[in-house]
Amino acid sequence: MSEGDLIQIEVAYALPSEQVILKIDVSPGATVREAIERSGILRRFPEIDLETNRVGRWSHVVALDAPVRAADRIEIYRPLIADPKQMRRERAVRSKQAG
Repeated sequence: MSEGDLIQIEVAYALPSEQVILKIDVSPGATVREAIERSGILRRFPEIDLETNRVGRWSHVVALDAPVRAADRIEIYRPLIADPKQMRRERAVRSKQAG
């Protein structure tokens, strides 16, 4: 396979203090899992566990076996620290108590 047969994508992972976006070339038909593994991001961030971390394409959750397409941004999501709905409820209660 020649270099012209490859497609370019990005693999992204963000921490509260750092955002990493890696541009890589993959073969057409590569899966999300293959792209993540090829990017080297799992070595850089050993806390990423593809069995528990959700992944997505441009903010839409996808399966690890989904094929990547040219210009995709594959995102690895960190687990939520708190339930967003519960946090909103707690803010509403505090707001009523303060007001």
